[in-house]
Amino acid sequence: MDTAQQEATARARELQRSWYGEPLGALFRRLIDDLGLNQARLAAVLGLSAPMLSQLMSGQRAKIGNPAVVQRVQHLQELAGQVAGGSVSAAEAAERMEEIKKSQGGSVLTNAGQTAISSGAPTVKRVVREIQSLLRSVSAAGDIIEASKALAPTHPELAEFLKVYGAGRTSEAVAHYEAHQS
Repeated sequence: MDTAQQEATARARELQRSWYGEPLGALFRRLIDDLGLNQARLAAVLGLSAPMLSQLMSGQRAKIGNPAVVQRVQHLQELAGQVAGGSVSAAEAAERMEEIKKSQGGSVLTNAGQTAISSGAPTVKRVVREIQSLLRSVSAAGDIIEASKALAPTHPELAEFLKVYGAGRTSEAVAHYEAHQS
């Protein structure tokens, strides 16, 4: 790989970090590990071709262009957190991945609005995801961790909040949220 390609890959990964909270290679590898998948199976569940998934993972391509695929990634992240937390078995996870694979996605805003209307009050997970999304839209995960470390000596609670919501997993943030509601 020449210098220009290396720079383009580094830029793509930095864009991914700002858009998705981390480079997609790291995110997809974690999903593969947590859900017991291989790349071909992950691509199939997401509705991507295997070469497209590979390009996103390697930083040859920066952005997921299809909002339905982005939603499937979010659903898989939630599922991986549930599997890691022990609330969902491997068999249930396989079943849910089939449902995720079949989901049409569509407009993120439309689906969120429909969910809010149908279920009334927002769920804890939805609130946590909004907080995570907002923090990650403001700064990259590495910068949030640095800010957390800088605040830790004088403002430990705020430092923990930044670390958990800005760079942690959704399952960790949900647990933090629920622990601080009482």
